[in-house]
Amino acid sequence: MGAGARILHGAVVAAEDGPVVLGDNVVVMENAVIRGSAGHPSLEGNSVMIGPHAHVNGSTIGADAFIATGAALFPGSVVGKRSEVRINAVVQIKSRLHDGAVVPIGWVAVGDPAQILSPNRHDEIWAIQRGLNFMSPCMA
Repeated sequence: MGAGARILHGAVVAAEDGPVVLGDNVVVMENAVIRGSAGHPSLEGNSVMIGPHAHVNGSTIGADAFIATGAALFPGSVVGKRSEVRINAVVQIKSRLHDGAVVPIGWVAVGDPAQILSPNRHDEIWAIQRGLNFMSPCMA
C-alpha cells in the first residue's frame, strides 16, 4: 500500500492467488473488492479511485483513473492513465483501454485495443472475447 492509500469500511483486498499493489493516494471505497489472481496481479497506480461495489480482479489501473460504483474489471485487463470506467461498466478479460478512455455507464470494453460497445451488442462482444481465449483455463 502506498502512502496515503485508504481502504474504506467493508472493502476487501485479497492477495491470496496473486499480488495486489496499491499506489500512493489510492482510495478503495465501501464494499469494493480487489484481488490478485494467478498470473494476473492487481496493480493500481497513484491517485486511483475505486468506487463502492466495484470489482477489480487481476487488473492493472493507470494513475489518476476512476473506477465507478459497480464497475467490473476482469483478469489481464488494463485501464490506461486518466481513464474512467463508469457506473456498472465492464472491462473484459485481457482488454486494454488507452490513456484517457471513457467506458460509459453500463457499457463493455473488450479487446486489445478495447472497443467500447453497448451491452445490447452481445454478439460482437462475444466474437471479440472468443479471440481473447475468454474461456481458457485460468484465463492465462
